[in-house]
Amino acid sequence: MSQEKFNLFSFKGKMKIMHLSWMAFFVSFVVWFNAAPLMSLISESLGLTKEQVKTLLILNVALTIPARVVIGMVTDKFGPRKVYSALLIICSAPCFLFAFADSFTQLAIARFLLGFIGAGFVVGIRMISEWFPAKELGTAEGIYGGWGNFGSAAAAFSLPVLALAIGEPYGWRAAIALTGVMSIVIGVIYYFGASDTPKGSTYFKPKKSGAMEVTSKGDFWLLLVMKVPMYATLGLLCWKLSPAGVKMLTPTMVTTVIVVLAVLLMIDFYKTWQVNRHVFEKEVPEFERYQFKQVAVLNVLYFSTFGSELAVVSMLPMFFAETFSLGLAQAGMVASSYAFMNLMSRPGGGWISDRFGRKSTLLILTAGLAAGYFTVAHIDSSWNLPLAVVAVMACSFFVQAGEGAVFAAVPLIKRRLTGQIAGMTGAYGNVGAVFFLTVYSLVSVQAFFYTIAVSALFGLGCLFLMREPKGHMAEVDENGEVTLISVG
Repeated sequence: MSQEKFNLFSFKGKMKIMHLSWMAFFVSFVVWFNAAPLMSLISESLGLTKEQVKTLLILNVALTIPARVVIGMVTDKFGPRKVYSALLIICSAPCFLFAFADSFTQLAIARFLLGFIGAGFVVGIRMISEWFPAKELGTAEGIYGGWGNFGSAAAAFSLPVLALAIGEPYGWRAAIALTGVMSIVIGVIYYFGASDTPKGSTYFKPKKSGAMEVTSKGDFWLLLVMKVPMYATLGLLCWKLSPAGVKMLTPTMVTTVIVVLAVLLMIDFYKTWQVNRHVFEKEVPEFERYQFKQVAVLNVLYFSTFGSELAVVSMLPMFFAETFSLGLAQAGMVASSYAFMNLMSRPGGGWISDRFGRKSTLLILTAGLAAGYFTVAHIDSSWNLPLAVVAVMACSFFVQAGEGAVFAAVPLIKRRLTGQIAGMTGAYGNVGAVFFLTVYSLVSVQAFFYTIAVSALFGLGCLFLMREPKGHMAEVDENGEVTLISVG
C-alpha cells in the first residue's frame, strides 16, 4: 500500500493512479451517455419515432447490469490495468458503429453493446483499493466516482455545441465518433501509465472463478436470493420492449428472452454451487471468513442512491418544464444542478466515512436521502423556483454522498473479491434505475418520489444489520502466506 501523503495536486504514485482512474471513468461515462443530448438531432436525421427514441434509451442501460457483474469477476482475475484498457478500447467499436449507423436496427444494436462500457466503474474501485490505505479509501473512491460520474454532464454540455458547430448532416456523427477516439486514447494511456499494485504489494486473486465466493452456508443462500432481482430486472426491460411496451420485440422474441434468462439464472445458481459447495462440507477458517450480509446491505443502499440518481436525472428536466412552465433549455439547466452536485457530494460522502465511520455515515446520509425525496415529492407550481432548486440540490447531496459512502465500505469487505463485490453493488444501482423508471411510467410524479423515499427507509432498516469494518481482513497468497490488511 502506497504511503505518500494525499495531495490532490500531485500526479505521482497513488495520486497518479487516482487521477488516471477517474479520467478513464469520466471518458467511459462520456461514451455511455453520448447519445442522450444529441437524440433530437439523431431522431431528425434518421426519422426516428418517439417510441424508437425511448427504446434506444432503455437499451443503453440494459447490458450494464450483467456487464458489471462479469467485469467485476474479470477484473479480480486479470487485474484492473488490463481490463480497464481493454474495455475502453473494445467499446470504441460499438461507439463508431452508432456514429455511422444509417438505420434504427444498427443504432439499437450499437446502443445495446455500448451498455458494456458502463461497467468500467467497478474496475477503478478495485484499482483504487489496491493503492490507498483504509483511512483514505473513502475519499479516494469518492473522488474517483464523483469526478468520473461527471462525464455524463460534460457530454450533455459539450457534445451538442460540437455537433451544432460542425453542422448537418455530419455534426452528431462527428461528435459521437470523437468520443470513440477519446476512449481509445485513454485506454492506451491507462495501459502504459497505470499499475495494478504499488511496487512490492501482492495482487490477491479469487481462489475460484465463475461465481462469487462465500464463506458460510447462510451466506450461500443469501447470495442466491440477491441474484434474482438482477435477472428479474432484465425481464422487466424485456417487458418494456414487448408489445405491451414500446413494441420492439414480438411475443415470440419476448418468450425466448424470458426462457433464456431463466436458463441463465439456473446456470448461475449451478456455478455458484460449484464454487461454494465446500462450505457445506467443512467450515471455512475463521480468519478467512467475511459476512455476505455486508454486501447485501450495500446492494440495497446503492439501489436507492445511484438507482434514484439515474432515474431522476432522466425525468427532472421534464418535471421542471411542466411544473414551472419553463422552456426545455431552461429546464435542462435548472435540472443539471442535481448532476453538478456529484463533483463535491460523492467525494464528501467518502471523506465523511473516512473521518466518522462507515456505518454511522451511511445511517445519517440514508435518513437524509429519505427526507430529501419526501420533500421533493411536495414540490408543485405553488413553490418558488429557487426554493425548489435548493430542495433538489439538498436531496442530491444526500443521494451522491450516500453513493460515496457505499463505495467507501465496498473495498473493506474482502480484498480478493473487491471487483465482484463492486460489480454486484454497481449492478444493483442499475436495477434500481430500471425499477424506478418503470414506476415513473406507471404512477404520478409524487408517487414516484415517495417510492424512492420508501426504498431508502428500507435501506435504513437493513443498515442495522451491517457491521462497521474494523481491524484487519486476511488474504492468503498462492504460496499459502497470510497477509493482514487494515480496514479501519
